[in-house]
Amino acid sequence: MYAVIKTGGKQYKVSKDDIISVEKLSEDTGKKIKLNEVLIISDKGKPIVGDPLIKGASVEAEIMDHSRAAKITVFKKKRRHNYRRKKGHKQNITNLKILSINASQGKTKASDTEEKKTTTKKAAPKKAAPKKAAPKKAAPKKVATKSKKTEDKPKKSDKKAKSEPKKTNKGSKE
Repeated sequence: MYAVIKTGGKQYKVSKDDIISVEKLSEDTGKKIKLNEVLIISDKGKPIVGDPLIKGASVEAEIMDHSRAAKITVFKKKRRHNYRRKKGHKQNITNLKILSINASQGKTKASDTEEKKTTTKKAAPKKAAPKKAAPKKAAPKKVATKSKKTEDKPKKSDKKAKSEPKKTNKGSKE
């Protein structure tokens, strides 16, 4: 069983007992938290997909520790201007251990399709809406006349390009 959760503007695929690094959370080390933004839950090959989130589904996790990620070098350069700037950056992260995935109120695809069928059958007896006026037809597009013009007039550049240089007897050893 796995789930796709969203935290810190990123999405993570998690399963039970996974350890993941996420953007820094304000909770204390050792505290258990509940992540409610669950996008997908899959159990035995049957995924439950949210729209965009699954209502009532959650993932429980424990905060292992707070640390900093590896240093990222930021280098800016503008060529031919002797402009070079080098900075470093370390992102604060929180390591989480996934304890459980709860899909308590999540629905399977089969139950979703059954509910859609029942709602469409109930909605069918409504009065038919009056027909709307036909949309205006667009003006016919102009036909390109460029191809006719090129057939009628010979190109001037063709004569100049195809003309061969004059032959002279100078320098020939015949």
